[in-house]
Amino acid sequence: MLSLNRSCFLSSSGVNGSGIAAKRHRVPAAHVRVACLRPMKAEATTNGGDMSVAMGGAMKEILLSHDNSATADVDGELATMNGDVKDVYGEDSPPEDQLVTPWSVSVASGYSLLRDPHHNKGLAFSEKERDAHYLRGLLPPTIVSHELQVKKMMHNIRQYQLPLQKYMAMMDLQEMNERLFYKLLMDNVEELLPVVYTPTVGEACQKYGSIFRRPQGLYISLKEKGRIREVLKNWPERNIQVIVVTDGERILGLGDLGCQGMGIPVGKLSLYTALGGVRPSACLPVTIDVGTNNEKLLNDEFYIGLRQRRATGQEYAELLHEFMCAVKQNYGERVLIQFEDFANHNAFDLLAKYGTTHLVFNDDIQGTASVVLAGLIAAQKLVGASLADHRYLFLGAGEAGTGIAELIALEISKQTNVPLDLARQNIWLVDSKGLIVSSRKETLQHFKKPWAHEHKPLQNLVDAVKAIRPTVLIGTSGVGRTFTKEVVETMASLNEKPIILALSNPTSQSECTAQEAYRWSEGRAIFASGSPFSPVEYEGKVFVPGQANNAYIFPGFGLGLIMSGAIHVHDAMLLAASEALAAQVTQENFDKGLIYPPFSNIRKISANIAASVAVKAYELGLATRLPQPVDLVKFAESCMYSPAYRNYR
Repeated sequence: MLSLNRSCFLSSSGVNGSGIAAKRHRVPAAHVRVACLRPMKAEATTNGGDMSVAMGGAMKEILLSHDNSATADVDGELATMNGDVKDVYGEDSPPEDQLVTPWSVSVASGYSLLRDPHHNKGLAFSEKERDAHYLRGLLPPTIVSHELQVKKMMHNIRQYQLPLQKYMAMMDLQEMNERLFYKLLMDNVEELLPVVYTPTVGEACQKYGSIFRRPQGLYISLKEKGRIREVLKNWPERNIQVIVVTDGERILGLGDLGCQGMGIPVGKLSLYTALGGVRPSACLPVTIDVGTNNEKLLNDEFYIGLRQRRATGQEYAELLHEFMCAVKQNYGERVLIQFEDFANHNAFDLLAKYGTTHLVFNDDIQGTASVVLAGLIAAQKLVGASLADHRYLFLGAGEAGTGIAELIALEISKQTNVPLDLARQNIWLVDSKGLIVSSRKETLQHFKKPWAHEHKPLQNLVDAVKAIRPTVLIGTSGVGRTFTKEVVETMASLNEKPIILALSNPTSQSECTAQEAYRWSEGRAIFASGSPFSPVEYEGKVFVPGQANNAYIFPGFGLGLIMSGAIHVHDAMLLAASEALAAQVTQENFDKGLIYPPFSNIRKISANIAASVAVKAYELGLATRLPQPVDLVKFAESCMYSPAYRNYR
């Protein structure tokens, strides 16, 4: 299918192997169809310096079916091939033996085809395809399978010693051959997930200016204020379904990385496709550049962003509001906008401000909460206690900590039918000033106030553990090694099976390592972390640490919103996603001490999460795609993008 992006004409790149020239047309907006799309050689003749192109075969005929009402200008946003293509997954779902034409703006052929990541297949082009698309001589004569390409790429990536080198190799592949990139990632998800996302993406963001090669996503800076909608139109895809946006102020546990935070939206959207099956063409990474307060970056000659201190207040709010309005105007009310790695003071405000007007989701607040809740629900089978029976202590009271705490309270309230305020009573938080208690309430930020319970002030974590006697210890502080030996040993002295979740990313910022948790608890801890750790052997037994990775939740969650046509996110959807993930943990996983299923089954997991989220969207009256499919799990699977190569005419 061909979207006539910005101009309703086929490329005039010439009459040779690089494309087939066609004149610029003013065409009706509705139901523009190309009758037959087989590329043919074109014969060119000249007359007085003017060239006319005789287009061969069926390329001569462009059928225009319309209602004579709407006419699309060359800049018309509504002109599309195949009529209504909104939210269509079919372009990737037909059987492999069904022929398609690799349309971009023109028929992709020859040298340009090999440099088009959406259609390039490298040495996998067949003999017929090499003839039809002018590839003879541009490739070595050998034809290899998709599977052999994957094997070769994995062999090459494993030769690199440094994770950042592997990351750069994967990004290069994504820019060269999109389907090979996603097949490689999907077939080797447990090995490559830490490469394309946390922890390696953190280092990539820190060094983004130095490793920057080709732009990925849209950069919207203060320079674009007043014309953001125009900037959005520069993106080549029109049917956007998911936008991941950051302003780079709080990248993982690394702080303000400014414009270089683009690695996060790019990485998240790669996972939306690989793990959740959202089409790559429907994904848009965005970085909002309002400056940075990172002096090192401001003085770095390779820094790629605005060289100024961060804009705040009205200037910041106006830019974000213009962006949110422009997105809705361009892509409609069903586009999912995922906020990523905003600082606390902006993250909560943006979620509250736009939660009722847009389809918005904050992965740091809501995604983290959902995946942690899923682990705690699953852990009930290991410790034999309900969520309401536990006492929870958090180190960290920012977006992640308060978001998790609130979702736990919501689930307890749902399970026990008690008021939310009462459900919060066994949940305690420690911030940089100590235990959050009632006497501090006047000086607390608004999102911390619900957790200010009656208790004497305590300054450090060890004292809080001894006083609160928690059964669950959760770290979201962003500060490494804060779960000390004394803290873990105290947890172990209070609990037969202490639940210890060290969630801060990247690995260097984890509150403790898996080895420390198992050794200091004498092998009794139920442990999970935000970044991956290798299996640990303790006294002859091998422990496999779980990973409370948001990648379990947000790809399937987003797919559920998209396939139901949801217009708002509701807390009940987050609870449904948590319960669906917990239900995927098998007895075999529990026997290894795991509270999360393996990532090798992530597509099945995502389909089940998507179905559960969609069910809630329909129940709450927030779904717009009607009628509701009978089997939502099968429908989710049918919607998922496949990286299999297509056969070209």
